[in-house]
Amino acid sequence: MAQSDRRSFIGGSDARIIMGDDETSLLRLWREKRGEVQPEDLSANLIVQLGTVTEHLNRHWYERNSGQIVTEVQRRVFHPVKRWMVATLDGMVEATGAVFEAKFMLPWSFSEAAAAEKHMAQLQHNMWVTASRSAVLSIITGGGKWVEITLPADPLYQHLLLTAEKRFWRCVETGEVPHLFGVEPPRPKIEAVRTVDMSGSNAWAEFAGLFQATRQAALDHERSKTELKALVPEDAKEASGHGIRAKRSKSGAVSFDILTEEPRHAAIQR
Repeated sequence: MAQSDRRSFIGGSDARIIMGDDETSLLRLWREKRGEVQPEDLSANLIVQLGTVTEHLNRHWYERNSGQIVTEVQRRVFHPVKRWMVATLDGMVEATGAVFEAKFMLPWSFSEAAAAEKHMAQLQHNMWVTASRSAVLSIITGGGKWVEITLPADPLYQHLLLTAEKRFWRCVETGEVPHLFGVEPPRPKIEAVRTVDMSGSNAWAEFAGLFQATRQAALDHERSKTELKALVPEDAKEASGHGIRAKRSKSGAVSFDILTEEPRHAAIQR
């Protein structure tokens, strides 16, 4: 795609900058769209290049593991009304009409929620342009892991996104300096689609052991509260004995606490 072409519209990768919190990047994008500076040369950015060279593998891996077919690869789609909004697609899932997005991410501190949040603006932008109801984020990490995340179209986020993009595009046309939009978007809603083996997690092992060791005690604790509540007379505001005190609130709810035994002082011998 010619760089001059990119100046005439807002794409999905631009949406992430417009909805982001980096004012330096926002101003640079504004100057690029106005033709005042050349777009940043990303040929020496290793992460970007890894994403580019692994895109075909990513798509193939998704098709192999999901049984779905990805079509319309690298198709450029213009919004039917707002012609300055464009989606350059990694593909569309043929059976569902979902937007397909392939990404390469580093494994350090990787989480599905963080990945979805990072790419939310781009995905929602592309869903809005193509009128898609969902998007598939297919991620290969540097740790040799493949993750599939399905995200629904979010009308609230898309409203915020469209408002921010319209404001930014007006700045491009008028020369007015843009400012960060300043609204935190809703947290991404990730559809649960995977079964995960946590056998390799030390933290999981620790708390799984604690859960098993305390399960019977927790059940006994809940049973004892039920039985104690039944023993409290209905007209009693408070009941105590054997180191336990029950209190009845004005709404009738009964709560318990453990009485701290006061230290006994030795009698003074005369």
